[in-house]
Amino acid sequence: MTVGDRRRGNERETKQRQSFVRDLLFVNAAQVVTCAGPDRARKGNEMREAGILKNAAVAVSGGRIAAIGGAHDLQAAYSNAEIIDCRGGVLTPGLVDSHTHAVFGKPRFEEQELRAEGHDYMEIAARGGGIHSSVRDFRERSEEELYDLAVSRLRAVASYGTTTVEIKSGYGLSVDDELKALRVIGRLAATMPIRIVATWLGAHEIPHEFRTSDSLRAEYLDMLVAKLLPKVREQGIARFADVFCEPGVFAIDETRRILEVSRKSGLGLKIHADELKPCGGAELAASLGAVSADHLAAISEGGIKALASAATVATLLPGTMFFLGKTKQAPARALIEAGASVALATDFNPGTSPTVNFPLVLTLGVSQLRMSVAEVLVAATVNGAAALGLAGETGQIAPGFAADLALFQISDARELPYWYGARLCVGTWKAGAPCHPYETGSNLISRSPEASAPG
Repeated sequence: MTVGDRRRGNERETKQRQSFVRDLLFVNAAQVVTCAGPDRARKGNEMREAGILKNAAVAVSGGRIAAIGGAHDLQAAYSNAEIIDCRGGVLTPGLVDSHTHAVFGKPRFEEQELRAEGHDYMEIAARGGGIHSSVRDFRERSEEELYDLAVSRLRAVASYGTTTVEIKSGYGLSVDDELKALRVIGRLAATMPIRIVATWLGAHEIPHEFRTSDSLRAEYLDMLVAKLLPKVREQGIARFADVFCEPGVFAIDETRRILEVSRKSGLGLKIHADELKPCGGAELAASLGAVSADHLAAISEGGIKALASAATVATLLPGTMFFLGKTKQAPARALIEAGASVALATDFNPGTSPTVNFPLVLTLGVSQLRMSVAEVLVAATVNGAAALGLAGETGQIAPGFAADLALFQISDARELPYWYGARLCVGTWKAGAPCHPYETGSNLISRSPEASAPG
């Protein structure tokens, strides 16, 4: 059997597993973090309530949350359900990682040493490192190789409790290579047992071959909107368009042009905004009705006010600033206190945030952004879902929502950001189907309906 035959067999097996979902009954959890409430992003003080229940069981039917209540009552009502014994763990909505660049080739570990020597992000990029390095590598790799690399990464992502992940293109930066990236993401969405949302980020950087003159730069912008975007829409994989709006990358007027044309093409909007310098990205995101403005470490007072008065989610990526060695993080407290909705995400990428560990980002949310545990839980679930236009589908444990769940081997939700760096997740489910059954081991016991009633 060839590697290709094995891969196709694995893909068929994944589809079969996803198409057959038994009713489930989760019992014996020390706590159930529901995040139940409106099917929209939680703003300001609303983020203080994570809806933590004790002595509650959760019934799943048809891949959706059917009921929350006492174990004996639910076992009577769902007598044919498979019983999942949580063994005193904490059950949460599956984490929603709403900002990643998970499809890439080689890591960029050499840049970490350069930063330690005093070279900053923009200087490394000017030398041909940074995104440009990943672009050169990406263009040389086949779709098969990129897919295989991403599969192993996404398995690790799920093993930390994530059940929904956004993946951006943006390391191709040519018509053929951007479409290649989106094809890989689309294939991952069809074959991996986690929920995947694709974002087109053709405006991630100006490629080196278009940087030597203003006319070539203008040519690249024209190519994005006139040639590549129609093909992206025809391909039908991307749900959102994103632009890296930052001095030295894409200016405000360039960002506006790309996003306005993308919106007319039917794509939702996201922006890399105000990461290193304040440039009005947050204000632009709010004015365009973008679902999220991401990064925001350098957001202005005006940007905070704009997001507080808009439905746009402020998606903060503390792992990035931590890894870059920056002392200034996004002003989470100011955003929340102004009444904005805040999400957290990993920004998983090869250069500035090479982590699949979402709970570690929650640790940074508490220790670096001064958020409460309830706030980081809401930020990583329902608000992350809202940042992907999925607030009515996932991100909370409430009747009617998808049974996207994560089980952690802890007895109190406050332990999730406390044990920093630890992999505490012992099971994840997307729409009732296991995301990483190879991680269950002896910590999670799945019993047949004929087993004795839970205590």
